[in-house]
Amino acid sequence: MATGNDVNAQDIKEHKGTYGGFVTMLKWTVPITALIVLVIVILIAE
Repeated sequence: MATGNDVNAQDIKEHKGTYGGFVTMLKWTVPITALIVLVIVILIAE
């Protein structure tokens, strides 16, 4: 049975890939979401 210290190198690669994809997605979605919110706020303020 595997213990907490036994970590598969392939698992680490997959986790880094998943995290990297998540961060890349955030780099695109946060500015787009902020722009959409800004447009909505401007439209409501008029």
